[in-house]
Amino acid sequence: MKRLISIILILCIASATVCNAKKYKSQRPPENERLFVSAAVEAKIQEVVKLLKNDRLAWMFANCFPNTLDTTIHPVGDDDTFVYTGDIHAMWLRDSGAQVWPYLPLINDDPELKKLLAGVILRQFKCICIDPYANAFYKEEDKRGEWTSDITDMKPGVHERKWEIDSHCYPIRLAYAYWKISGDASIFSDLWISTIENVLKTFREQQRKEGVGPYTFMRNTSRSFDTLSNKGKGTPVNPVGLIASSFRPSDDATTFQFLVPSNFFAVTSLRKAAEILGEVNNRDDLAAQCDELADEVEVALKKYATYNHPEFGTIYAYEVDGFGNHMLMDDANVPSLLAMPYLGDVDINDPVYQNTRRFVWSGSNPYFFKGKVAEGIGGPHVGYFMAWPMSIMMKAFTSQDDEEIKWCIETLMNTDAGTGFMHESFHVDNPDNYTRSWFAWQNGLFGELILKIISEGKLELLNSI
Repeated sequence: MKRLISIILILCIASATVCNAKKYKSQRPPENERLFVSAAVEAKIQEVVKLLKNDRLAWMFANCFPNTLDTTIHPVGDDDTFVYTGDIHAMWLRDSGAQVWPYLPLINDDPELKKLLAGVILRQFKCICIDPYANAFYKEEDKRGEWTSDITDMKPGVHERKWEIDSHCYPIRLAYAYWKISGDASIFSDLWISTIENVLKTFREQQRKEGVGPYTFMRNTSRSFDTLSNKGKGTPVNPVGLIASSFRPSDDATTFQFLVPSNFFAVTSLRKAAEILGEVNNRDDLAAQCDELADEVEVALKKYATYNHPEFGTIYAYEVDGFGNHMLMDDANVPSLLAMPYLGDVDINDPVYQNTRRFVWSGSNPYFFKGKVAEGIGGPHVGYFMAWPMSIMMKAFTSQDDEEIKWCIETLMNTDAGTGFMHESFHVDNPDNYTRSWFAWQNGLFGELILKIISEGKLELLNSI
């Protein structure tokens, strides 16, 4: 009862702070329609709105930061939280991990929020154990996938079965950070051990040292990136130690299956898993397996993942096949080459990364689009001239230049089509032409970016906009 009264008071104060003091109308659902209310999140919104002098920026933050909690959270039980991606009522392992990530710093101030995030982690572990090759799942465990044309081993409860390395990495990243912030190791039970065993098994199979492995995927579709060539096995790779990812984090098929940013993500995720296994579970055997696999992938990345570009110098390729072929591009979806320091996968001052960063934000990247209103990175998922706000946010997250960060924030503010929310993508000549009005990952990421800038003592940068 005390928590309920506290939340009601906070909501009333927040409503007055955001709506009366600012000239913009809140775009959040009515208070009685919000799926989950966190006292800590509401307090943080009040705090930030009072700090920001730009009314529009404050309004956008107040809309975006709580969007996952407001609209996508579906508790199934005391230790089970299902998270919609937004307008698609399924839970992506990647998206759900990213959607709740910005709330982690607040969990020690809100026991219910902490419990909710633990439930997300446990649901993710459960999903990996249902099918380690699937990327998205239903809340209903007996529901059958809507992709009736898919030729693959579909299981009940699976929405889509596209094999993506990052589907395993995001849950480990979230669980590790939750543990480090809260000190709560209760999530690392037998389910966690089964999850890691599945991760190791799948990663090893997709190193393809003993054939292509058990996974195949084909779809009857007009989109070439929605299916795999070679009877569902994808393009050939040379087994050099890297891990094949049949699909990108955009859910588009890879061209060369060794997806470089996802392999970097696998290395850091395996090292996090090893630390947990050793310190919490006393499973030095599994921890050693994680470290050994991480070492092998890391060595292979150093040997095969770079390309000597005539203009930019040595850069990281987006995809390779181990035969010497390189895909030189970047996609907006994270993990991406641009986002690797954001995920903690490379040092931001790594000269190869800095060369790569210049490459991906240039006309040499085929999916970099520059128009009359804005510029940014897109990808084949949406197509020509459609930049993703996510790419602009990642440019800001990985920037060491305040003017560049300021430009990113201004661009994001000017390309929301007046909605107060981030979208999947927008046309660089006309931001009113956008895709997905309800995409919680991008909204949360915007809130996370504003909080990062403030935490780094750069409030004046935001207030100069």
